[in-house]
Amino acid sequence: MLDIVRDELLTTFTATPLSVATLRLVAAAALGAIIGWEREAHDKPAGLRTHILISIAACLFTLIAFDLMALDEMAEDGALRVDPIRVIEAVTAGVAFLAAGSIITQGARVRGLTTGAGMWMAGAVGLSCGTGNVPLAALATGLALVVMWILRKVVPESGGEYR
Repeated sequence: MLDIVRDELLTTFTATPLSVATLRLVAAAALGAIIGWEREAHDKPAGLRTHILISIAACLFTLIAFDLMALDEMAEDGALRVDPIRVIEAVTAGVAFLAAGSIITQGARVRGLTTGAGMWMAGAVGLSCGTGNVPLAALATGLALVVMWILRKVVPESGGEYR
């Protein structure tokens, strides 16, 4: 019985080995945490945990897509159709829905735009980690941190008023 459970848990990783999937998920969590930390440090509505979860989820969706593409190769009659771009579209739409919830408008004041953009960025970072492009995800995370943290000190915000 234990052999069946062990085989089921270890052999279901068809496209990405368990060790690689683990590395990618941990990288997504760490990079999502960096973006979320900046939001948390400035007491914004979506912080550390939200950004980590978004990044891990996006990575996981990407890993699932890779497994689905591997199933396509195993299909004898070619009946299984896989379009990896749909995963990107689904993650983008889902994160956009979450990000929209963080944006608050009060008359001419708009708050939460940067937090929403950070959530969207965490999704992209997770997708990048899922594809195995951790260096690209790390570079994007670094740039996001520059934009959200360092530029905050150089260019003061307008108080959220847009005209």
